[in-house]
Amino acid sequence: MPFSRLATATTPTAHLGLGLAAVGRPGYITLDRAADLGEGDDRTVENLRTRTHELLDAAYAQGVRYLDAARSYGRSEEFLADWLKSRPDVTDVVVGSKWGYTYTAGWTTDAERHEVKDHSLAAYERQRAETEAILGDRLDLYQIHSVTPDSPALTDKDLHARLAEAAAQGVTVGFSTSGPRQADAIRAALAVTVDGEPLFRTVQSTYNILETSAGPALAEAHDAGLTVIVKEGMANGRLAAPHAPEPLRAVAEETGLGCDAVALAVILREPWAGVVLSGAATVVQLTSNLHAAAVDLTDDQLARLAPLTETPEAYWQHRGALPWH
Repeated sequence: MPFSRLATATTPTAHLGLGLAAVGRPGYITLDRAADLGEGDDRTVENLRTRTHELLDAAYAQGVRYLDAARSYGRSEEFLADWLKSRPDVTDVVVGSKWGYTYTAGWTTDAERHEVKDHSLAAYERQRAETEAILGDRLDLYQIHSVTPDSPALTDKDLHARLAEAAAQGVTVGFSTSGPRQADAIRAALAVTVDGEPLFRTVQSTYNILETSAGPALAEAHDAGLTVIVKEGMANGRLAAPHAPEPLRAVAEETGLGCDAVALAVILREPWAGVVLSGAATVVQLTSNLHAAAVDLTDDQLARLAPLTETPEAYWQHRGALPWH
């Protein structure tokens, strides 16, 4: 598995990754995007390509070794591939992408629909060819994007067979989850086998101080041998300093670091967390996120943060109402 490379990494930030959802396209649901990216001409393809490359340079220089894109993240695969080609000496990163959503916003922020979900075999075949044309043999991990318990990807045997073929050719096969029933989706995916062998080797799920419901299922996945990748550790900006709840601000002040670093440090403490993603849109944000590796939280501080947890239904209702900026 490509993630074995991270197991031997010596940098403290090797288990922090960089996700490109916020910079691969002009519109996203992260709070404060206008402050991060500017407006209008600031979000041209070339400007976001340059910003993405700056983030990738900074991440790599600071020890980050997992990079995460998706077909639906605008031009994230293209930006990442360009960066990899321009830096042939960078051979120790693990590159992941996802299929299952198609980007439909046409490089605008006010599209009626920004992405369309399709977990069919035909969608996989089309998007796999698209990803291969862009990333080629640099792709290490291909994930089904946002599996829910009712996803046909959990029961489509023909799809499973094609994914198993990709795995036999050297691409690690994984899945991501979203929604209030993440735990159910994870457990259903763990039961998927091809020729008696588990199909999935990684799981990427939303987990943060506000949304912890997937934790027990992620622990089960880890115990089953899957690498666990955590996304949305900042709750789409809700845990960043301008919006962070008071207990998080208080603990951050005690540590002398940012609310973001504390929020990500809470996740890093979980023994099942293999990689925790930063979704930074600026180098300053990224550097602050990476300080999470240095945060040492006390039991008292953790106890004060615990009551911030919301019910899955409340959390995902709030997330679903976030506007695309």
